[in-house]
Amino acid sequence: MKSYVRFSFFITLAGLSLASCEKFVTIDYPPTTIGVGDAFASDGSATSVVLNMYSTIRNTPTITWTGYAGLLSDELEYTLSAPTLEEMENNTVSPLNSSVANRLWGETYTFIRQANMAIANIAQSNGMSEAGKNQLLGESKFWRAYGLFNLVNYFGDVPLTTSSDEFVNAALGRAPAAQVWAQIITDLKEAKATLPTAYVGSSRTRINKHTASAFLARAYLYTKDYTNAALEASEVIGSGTYSLSDLSTTFVNSSNETIFQLATFEGFTPLGANYRTASTTAPPAFVLRPNFVRSFEAGDKRRTAWVDSMTISNVVTHRINKYKLRVATTGGNENIVLFRLGEQYLIRAEARANLNQLAEAQADLNVIRSRAGLAATTATAQDGILAAILRERKVELFAEFGHRWFDLKRTNQADVVLAPIKPGWKPTAVLLPIPSSQIEANPALTQNQGY
Repeated sequence: MKSYVRFSFFITLAGLSLASCEKFVTIDYPPTTIGVGDAFASDGSATSVVLNMYSTIRNTPTITWTGYAGLLSDELEYTLSAPTLEEMENNTVSPLNSSVANRLWGETYTFIRQANMAIANIAQSNGMSEAGKNQLLGESKFWRAYGLFNLVNYFGDVPLTTSSDEFVNAALGRAPAAQVWAQIITDLKEAKATLPTAYVGSSRTRINKHTASAFLARAYLYTKDYTNAALEASEVIGSGTYSLSDLSTTFVNSSNETIFQLATFEGFTPLGANYRTASTTAPPAFVLRPNFVRSFEAGDKRRTAWVDSMTISNVVTHRINKYKLRVATTGGNENIVLFRLGEQYLIRAEARANLNQLAEAQADLNVIRSRAGLAATTATAQDGILAAILRERKVELFAEFGHRWFDLKRTNQADVVLAPIKPGWKPTAVLLPIPSSQIEANPALTQNQGY
């Protein structure tokens, strides 16, 4: 993915009756914009629109979806001064929290609206090739599913929009979480059906069929459809396309473990910029909690490869070292990894354990443990294997797009893990509040319990 083109859509609304207006004036498109019809008139212009979604998610939501989730769980601490993030770290988030309203809610729905617009207009285009439509519809449905996935995991029941019409969306009530999950899975199945197996380009920065399978495996696991979770993960693992990398190269842009990564122009990521620092007297913005670091087993190579430390005034601070680069540098070689093979082994292990396929679950778990330099698991009973998998997910997937926060909630471990370390914790904090500004603007919305 060499470049992105930004488009502003100028849409003329007709046929609306407003009390104070009897006529509409037709206004030409501003010179820096193109109309929706032109944007989807060819494969090339439509591709530019869809690639803009990649650019949108690369810039801000990457650190939002990772950093906020890390603060809400037992992973991260925030070292700078930001009251809205301090609320997250203490799990005392207010409905007035602007970071929740603007970033987690507002930017995600804006992103979904982009996907909805693309889906509707690609389907109606008369100028695009069939292959172009299939590729871009698959990518757009994947991205809509990704936005909905984050919303349902943070907020529970949320408005479910498949329209880009602001007037329709503005009055939507909250759909049950099960309905949102159903839409996620439908979008991903349809994406998988139209996407090619081969990547567009050579750097795995465009979504392909295996990326949709990897996301489906995760969605099925979260919704307890263990049979399909195992099948989708097996499809990715058995494809022969991917292999586990050395821990030192897992997050470089040439890693064969990567299933899908977001391209960066400068060779460094927003994650690295927030996890690393050149200063010897001040820590980076996000650091690991001391208790989290102590959860690595003795001899775990991930502890040395993916965590490092700095000492400031005799206080040791542990930094995330998955991404090494914090600024642009000659030869920068890091992209933003969204899906990788290591997760697929852990998904299949958990699915198989829940299906009582215990030997197979142990085998998948041990693939990940072996790469980390650890002995095979000693767990043999189903409960013990599931607990071992959850521990392994903790130290394998930390600081990557909310895995730990979502795992604590979906396995009903949030109270057990967070209550002892967070004085402000209450069980209802597993869901964030619906922003007050949204409830004020849309009476159809209701608030989550506890706020």
